[in-house]
Order: sequence, then structure tokens, then C-alpha cells
Amino acid sequence: MAALRFGTGRSSVLALAAIGLWSTVAVSSLQLRRIPPFLLLGASFLLGALPGLRVSAFRGLRPRVLLLGVYGLFTYHLCLFTALRAGPPVETNLINYLWPLLMVVLTPLILPGCALKPRHLAGALLGFCGAALLVTGGSPGTFAGRALGYGLALTAAVIWSTYSLLTKRVGEFPTETVAVFCLASGALSLACHAAFEPSYLFAGSDGPWLLYMGLGPFGAAFYLWDRAVKDGDPRAIGTLAYLTPLLSTLWLILFGVGRLSAASAVAAVMIVGGAAIGGR
Repeated sequence: MAALRFGTGRSSVLALAAIGLWSTVAVSSLQLRRIPPFLLLGASFLLGALPGLRVSAFRGLRPRVLLLGVYGLFTYHLCLFTALRAGPPVETNLINYLWPLLMVVLTPLILPGCALKPRHLAGALLGFCGAALLVTGGSPGTFAGRALGYGLALTAAVIWSTYSLLTKRVGEFPTETVAVFCLASGALSLACHAAFEPSYLFAGSDGPWLLYMGLGPFGAAFYLWDRAVKDGDPRAIGTLAYLTPLLSTLWLILFGVGRLSAASAVAAVMIVGGAAIGGR
């Protein structure tokens, strides 16, 4: 029996590296929970710009490419953060995790010539069911009311899935241009902090975790994801993305702020199975 593989080649490795970094956001955010959200975003984005900040990142930068980057990085997080405040966090987060499924389903519409195969759709659906079980813990939500929160969460899912696909379609900018996206998104996030949040003075204990957050999930992960999507098959990469909530849960358990339940174990099997099926 042939071994199951999570995609092929370098692009899958890069995607998994980005997913691994994103999976640490929840546990890192817990260490920085005193920092207002948009201030944390702004500082993280600005730190994330450092690895790719060079002259070539600005050379030949077209306005539509910059708008695409701000659309993907800043607008996604703006919608998600607002959604989490406006709606129940569990259900809202679940709707947000529609983005890997949307990334798979929308591939033929945005990238002509990339037709869906049954295994891509099956893997994405199995991954979403696993993510739903993991996020809800097996307790069905009502999804009643809170239309604003749910609507913004769905908007966030659409934004990140289409941004990921459009970077492959545009494909005319070097990966270090993501540093400019981070700079612009950081500036806009800090503007939101100044407009909507109380001021905050960073503490010395914030430093190590903030540095990691900026250089890791809000830095290296964006560069890795950009290269992975451009070089790889987005139908396969989209199914791998459901590993994010699974790994995030495992990190929380490791840090003693979560627990492994029977539902979590079943969800893990479904997510890994979906990634294996869709990413082959």
C-alpha cells in the first residue's frame, strides 16, 4: 500500500511550515493578552516586515499588488478581530475556518485550468468537518442572532481564500514584497488602535513573545505561504490548512490551557485524513 503524502515537493513543506507557525498564534496571544488587539497586530506586522525589508521589495511595486496585500493581510484581520468581538467566539471561529474549503472550491474560478478532482473536494470537506468538531467540541451551536459577527467571519474567510489564490494568479511580485504588505497593514492596524483602543505601555515581559509573534506567525509565515501558494497546487495546500486548528489545540494542551477530549481525537483523525486525501 502506497504511503499517504501531504502534497508533493517543496511547496507542501513551505505550506506546512507556515501552518505550523500560525498554529502557535493562540498560545502566543495568551501570553500577550494584556496588549490591545490592534496594537498587537500593528506591532506584529511591523516586526514581520523586517525579514523581507530590502530595496527590491519596493522596486516596481504596482498599486494593485499593494492593494492586494493590504486586502489580504489587514482587511482579513480587521474582519476577523471585529467578528470575534461581535459574535460568539466558537461559532465565529468556525465560520472563519471555512477559508481552506473556500480556497479549494474557488480554485477553478480564479485559476483557470485547475479543475477540482473528487479527492480535493472530499479532503476539504472532511477537513472542515474535523475542524468543526474540534472547534465546537461536539456541541452544536445555535448560530442564532449575532448576524454581524457571523457575516464578518464569513467575509474574513472569503478574503483570505481569495487573497491566497490571487497571489498565484498575479504572480508578478517577489516574495519579499510581502514586507511592504506587512508595513502597510501594520500602519493601518496602529491607526485603528489609536482610534478605537486605550493606550498601552509595553512591559519588559512582552518582549520575547512579541518578537516571536512578529517574526514568526506575522512574519516568516506570510513569506512561506506566499511562496508555497505560488509554486504549489492550491487545491492540495488548502486541505493542509485544516491542520492549523488541530496543531493550535495541541499547543494549548502542551501549555496546560486545553485538554484532549474524545471529540478532539476524532477530529484529529478527520483533519489528518482530509489533508492526506486532498493533498496527495
